[in-house]
Amino acid sequence: MTVLVTGASGFLGSHIVEQLAQSGRPVRALVRKTSNTKFLESLENVELAYGSVDDQESVLAAADGVEAIIHAAGLVKARGPAEFWSINTEGTQNMLTAALRQKDRLKRFVLVSSQAAGGPSDASGTPVRVGQETVPVTNYGRSKLAAEQATLALQGELPVTILRPPAIYGPRDREILIFFKSVAKGVLPLTNPLSAKYSMIYGPDCASACIRAVDADVPSGSTFYLDDGEPVTFEEMIHAVEQALGTRAWMRLPLPRPVVRTAALFSELYGKVTNQAVMLTRDKCNELFNQWVCDGNSVREKLSWQPTVQFFEGVKLTAAWYKQAGWL
Repeated sequence: MTVLVTGASGFLGSHIVEQLAQSGRPVRALVRKTSNTKFLESLENVELAYGSVDDQESVLAAADGVEAIIHAAGLVKARGPAEFWSINTEGTQNMLTAALRQKDRLKRFVLVSSQAAGGPSDASGTPVRVGQETVPVTNYGRSKLAAEQATLALQGELPVTILRPPAIYGPRDREILIFFKSVAKGVLPLTNPLSAKYSMIYGPDCASACIRAVDADVPSGSTFYLDDGEPVTFEEMIHAVEQALGTRAWMRLPLPRPVVRTAALFSELYGKVTNQAVMLTRDKCNELFNQWVCDGNSVREKLSWQPTVQFFEGVKLTAAWYKQAGWL
């Protein structure tokens, strides 16, 4: 069974492709012509398809003849709301159009969404569950929710499954690397109380859940939150990284929200001047100032899937990879 993976050169996508290839399954990896494909080219059973989810023709060509699609492509930072919408929402619509062309042979379409589509926890960090009202607080979250809605609109025509992972971390992730580097330097800005809670998932575990979603016999339209089962506090996150690096963030700087929003404004201005997507924006602050805990019990039960790495162990593995790769 050939599986098409979008976002294949990215952090999560590369782990999905790696695990599929190691299991002996033929993989078609959708990548941009500008993507770094050195790692993917080192794997057996992997065919590269060049294109982008916002290019309908390349998507149709990439999906031709495949029997499953794991749609993991998406933007977590963008130059504005329109770019989030173009890639995360309209890109998903393009993938669904391609999937419809293959519906006679397609076993499963897996959409990798995000907890951001459902929204944050309440002030006490109560886990959010599928079925609750969706309250995305960022443009990113709204674009992912719209992608979910487009997918669910076709659940009667296609076998679709949606996964909502929380923060994903692990080897090859450049976003959380910033946090590790801050701890390594000993100076750590704090945007939330140390008691704030977060669900997490180790990248290779998230990848294995995506692959399991291809094979699991669940009703079309099934949606699952995905986590490692053990929420951590901000304090525990810092401590885990300190332990893994053998150092201490000796200067912790609690930042008032107005200061963070002002910094976000300057970050946006930098992005506009350089025409680059930046992570810190005023919109992103709506995410930073919340707690993000989800209930992943149903995914473990209904997909017969279990995470293998808990947070403290995952941080150690991630730190070791960063050091070996020369990133840290």
